[in-house]
Amino acid sequence: METPYVIDLTRDAIVASVLVSGPVLLVGVIVGLLIGLVQALTQVQDQTVSFVPKLLAMVLALTFCLPWAVDYMSDYCQKCFGQVPNVRYPLR
Repeated sequence: METPYVIDLTRDAIVASVLVSGPVLLVGVIVGLLIGLVQALTQVQDQTVSFVPKLLAMVLALTFCLPWAVDYMSDYCQKCFGQVPNVRYPLR
């Protein structure tokens, strides 16, 4: 395989993983910051107070984003598998 092709494939894989995981992680960060702010204001320092709402928000975000993520990954995999016939291996 040629080096530019491998670099493009790696870049596309990284972009796909960031795009698919981004919405859920972003919701987790935002809810975590809000819960941390509320904990700092009320001086309630229980670990489950921050864990449970963050977990529920991330599950809810995953529920809404899952159809889009499956479609995106399906298109990405079809694109990758469609490129297999174009790959030329060097003869040694």
